[in-house]
Amino acid sequence: QVQLVDSGGGLAQPGGSLRLACAASRSTFSPSAMAWFRQAPGKEREFVAALSWRINRTYHTDSVKGRFTISRDNAQNTVYLQMNSLKPEDTAVYYCAATWITNWPPTSRLEYTYWGQGTQVTVSS
Repeated sequence: QVQLVDSGGGLAQPGGSLRLACAASRSTFSPSAMAWFRQAPGKEREFVAALSWRINRTYHTDSVKGRFTISRDNAQNTVYLQMNSLKPEDTAVYYCAATWITNWPPTSRLEYTYWGQGTQVTVSS
């Protein structure tokens, strides 16, 4: 069993930045990939970005390309989402997730086994 703990959400102004973190509770942790999803009120949970755990590659959905960056701290088993140039439409609860499915890029929520509890990001002036 793996527990993922999301943190780093909060309130930001349009054009501002936030950095989310997702820490895995188990030191021996080797999924195929980790990802960030988000869910706005009344909407489906949508894919944001994924990072391959064993190969140096990442994938970002078009709406966040050039603004968001997914990365990893190998020593801490922690995945980050650096969010720059935030827009009001980025407002959502953000969730990290882990998968052992080797399909790439793993953009479907159905491919993920473990989820964080979510962290709220609100972009507003």
